[in-house]
Amino acid sequence: MIGVKAQALSWGVKHKEIVKTVSFTLDAGQNLGLIGPNGSGKSSLLKLLTGIRPAHSGDIWLGDQALKRLSQRQIARQVAFVEQQAETIDRITVQQVVSLGRTPWLSLRSPWSDKDDQLVIQALTEVGLQDKRERLWHSLSGGERQRVQIARALAQQPQLLVLDEPANHLDIRYQLMILDLALSLPVTTVMALHDLNQALRCDQVGVMHHGELIALGAPREVLTQPLIETVFGVQSHQCEHPIDQSPYLHFYLKDNAHHGTRRQSERAKAADRLTSVATPEPHGHLDPTPVHGMGAHAAFSSR
Repeated sequence: MIGVKAQALSWGVKHKEIVKTVSFTLDAGQNLGLIGPNGSGKSSLLKLLTGIRPAHSGDIWLGDQALKRLSQRQIARQVAFVEQQAETIDRITVQQVVSLGRTPWLSLRSPWSDKDDQLVIQALTEVGLQDKRERLWHSLSGGERQRVQIARALAQQPQLLVLDEPANHLDIRYQLMILDLALSLPVTTVMALHDLNQALRCDQVGVMHHGELIALGAPREVLTQPLIETVFGVQSHQCEHPIDQSPYLHFYLKDNAHHGTRRQSERAKAADRLTSVATPEPHGHLDPTPVHGMGAHAAFSSR
């Protein structure tokens, strides 16, 4: 495994800067979750890290090697990229997709061998799809396709794995499976994430805003209420899960919080009005307490 270092990375199009002087260091074996609103520069930064796009300025280091001094083949032997939703029109099997990950290692002098077969099966096993290797790509669910793409990346034997919102558009079960898999892999990992609660599970979290990396560090320290309000425009509260004490975030709109408090106040007033109507003046031996209790209960339980 190797660490990755970005130094003052910048990139843009048509005189518009999309990534602005981004710098960070990630130790070997760590995982970094990149978060930020749509259009904040997350995907563009990932493509700079993989060499898909050359930075206009700045440097990227893979261990002690400068990315810009490496050939595409050398980069592909060290860096694997999993995009959001890969598609193909070819009738291709799961095993054939994963086999594509071996391409950077093949040449006239190094043709396909038993070792390549073993690495493909090993990658499929790591993502739990070894029994579906003969299935056609088009027959797979969204979650299965993402796992195949991760297996293809693992077959490359990368030192750095880069994922662009790997669990986006998947149901909750596959979201959890993909994130668990990504965080358990024995490689240095950088991934863009949409879900801030998923980012809480990373070793480090980086916050992109208007093309800049405005915060980087331990998730609990970075994902504060003021930062979340500034970047995402929502209120938040960080809690601990009652079972495993892991942190999680609860979000709400500021206006909704105000309206919610107002609704609670209105409900309380309505309950009081209902109680006063339902409670007669005591005459003789009439006890008003049961009527009062039922009136208040009914007002709240019906909401």
